[in-house]
Formats: sequence, C-alpha cells, structure tokens
Amino acid sequence: MIIHNQPVQHAGNPLSVARKVLIMVHGRGDSAKSFIGLSSELNASVDEFAFLAIQAIQNTWYPYSFLAPVNQNEPNLSLSLSAVSELLDDLMGLRFSTSQIYFLAFSQGACLTLEFCARHAKRYGGVIAFTGGLIGESLTRTNYKGNFEGTPIFIGSSEHDPHVPESRIEESQVILESMGANVIKKIYPGLGHTINHDELMMASLILNNQLGPKT
Repeated sequence: MIIHNQPVQHAGNPLSVARKVLIMVHGRGDSAKSFIGLSSELNASVDEFAFLAIQAIQNTWYPYSFLAPVNQNEPNLSLSLSAVSELLDDLMGLRFSTSQIYFLAFSQGACLTLEFCARHAKRYGGVIAFTGGLIGESLTRTNYKGNFEGTPIFIGSSEHDPHVPESRIEESQVILESMGANVIKKIYPGLGHTINHDELMMASLILNNQLGPKT
C-alpha cells in the first residue's frame, strides 16, 4: 500500500482477514518502519488486528511547532492530514467501518492524529495520543466537525513536556469531550518526551475494548 508516494508499513494480520485496523502515526524525525515496531509492545488481540504505519515526507508532518499559527505549517499540514484521510478512505473501501479503525500516534504524529479526528469526528474504535494536542496558535472550535459518539481517546504526556504543554492538552480535552469523546488523560511527573509502560497498558485496554464508549 502506498499513500502520497510513501510506503505504508504493515504488521499483524493481512487486511483480508483482519477484523480491526490500527493506524500508527510516527513523531517528527522518526519513520513508519521504526514506529510500527511498537505494535509488538501492545497487548492487542493479534488475531484481530492489522497494523498500518504511515510515513511522513522527509520524516516530518509539518515544519514548525504545533503551537505555531496554522498557516505557517501549510501546505505541509493539509497534505499530511490528507494522507490520513486517504488511508481511512481506503480502509473503508475494504469493508472496515470507522468503529473497527483505531489510531495510535506519538508527539508530532499525535498532534496530527488528534487534529484529523477532531476535524472528522466519528465513532472510531479508539484514539491513542502519546504526547499530543490539537494544532494551532489558538484553537477555533468551528474547525472541528462531527460527533465521536463515545469514542475512547487516551492522551498521555509528561508533566513538563518540552514540546506539548499541559495547558494545550487540557484545552484539547475540553473540545474533544464537547464533541462526544470519552477522553482519558494521564499526566506523568518526570516522564520526559517518551512513552512509558503505563501508557502502553492504557493503549492495550482501548485496543481490546476494555475502555469502550461512554454511555
């Protein structure tokens, strides 16, 4: 599978037999080939999932901080959002419903993923954002459309992350919850800009439908 002339990395089940799909979005400077290795650390039902990791052009989804004015990150931001959209459309064309599609991403990729999902809110299987928030110097509620219908969204981050301030995570949580998401936020003292074991456990709970939609 190719998205925007970049190869999509694949692990787990073939799409022809998978019952669920996890879309994985790497951070700045990383690669899909490297990031898909994280799938082996998730306690997900291996007989259900296909894991797909998309690749940013030159390993970067957009050039500046996610807190910069949106127009400074264009056209890269829109191009990157369209890559996620193209993959989602391809999967839906292969008989997957959005409730069978999950997202997992880190840092710059987590920001991109939350932004995409908020602009196209639906009942997804789940969204896992390791250190991320919605994109822009300020957040404009009218940019976001749809209803998550209880989709579980996990956001984990360090108490003092150098790239993603806790205040932006809190702002993002308010907007996502107002759109019907079941947001689980965890802030870890002294974590650093990385992923810890507890975050992986939270991801596994979502992937195994143990943190389902809020009723």
